[in-house]
Formats: sequence, structure tokens, C-alpha cells
Amino acid sequence: MRLQDEEHEEPEVNLTSLIDVVFLLLIFFMISTTFDRQALLRLDLPEATTSEADSVPQFIEVTVSEDGRIFVDDNLLTENTNRALRAVLGDLRAQTPDIPLVVRADERASHGLVVMVLDAAAAEGINRVGIATVEATEAAE
Repeated sequence: MRLQDEEHEEPEVNLTSLIDVVFLLLIFFMISTTFDRQALLRLDLPEATTSEADSVPQFIEVTVSEDGRIFVDDNLLTENTNRALRAVLGDLRAQTPDIPLVVRADERASHGLVVMVLDAAAAEGINRVGIATVEATEAAE
């Protein structure tokens, strides 16, 4: 009695599933990179540094008070308009092109004024912007 020899087929790798996975990964990375757009203003928190009193300030400081007044380097802005703020920031940036800006806003200050300051900084080409904060204490939490 003779048994039939089984034919041994060479194993094949089915590429269909592999191609599907590669296309899904490609689509995932294409979609996720569109959400990784950089904002118009890059917000960097300022570092604490020591400086001498006679030296030129190393950043522009814009302060927004609770009652809506805007100070640029301790000088009161005469009118709270985007145009006036842009003029002052433009003059300061012309003197030092890569100077960073630090926004110090009272926690009860108008959100619109803070956005106006950030918008004016972006319009004048100031890319390095920081927002000053204080460290929260455990009792305040």
C-alpha cells in the first residue's frame, strides 16, 4: 500500500495586512502633524536672573493693571490702543531687535487687554514672549 506524499507548499507572507498597517500609520502621522502647528506667539516663561541696576534692561516689560492701565517698562501708556502699544513696542524693538517681552498682568485684569498686548507683540515681530506668574502656595490651592 502506497501512501500519497503530501505536497509541501512554501510558506507565503501575505503582504495585504502589512500594507494596510503601513497605510494606517501613514494616515495617522499625516493627520497628527497638522495639529502640531506652531502658534503665532511662542510663550516662554522667563528665567530669574540677577542684573545690575545701571545696566540696560534685558527684556521689555508690559504691565496690565487691574483697572486697565498699561505700562511699558514702568511708563504709563497714554492711550490703551493697539496702535499706541505697537508704536512703543516697535521703537523698543528697533533699538534691540531680539529683545524678549514679559507680560505682567494682574489676575483680575481684562483678558482683552492681555490679548491686545500679545497681538501687538506679534504684529511688531517680537517672537520671544513670557508671561510672569508667581508660584502658588499650598494654602491657596
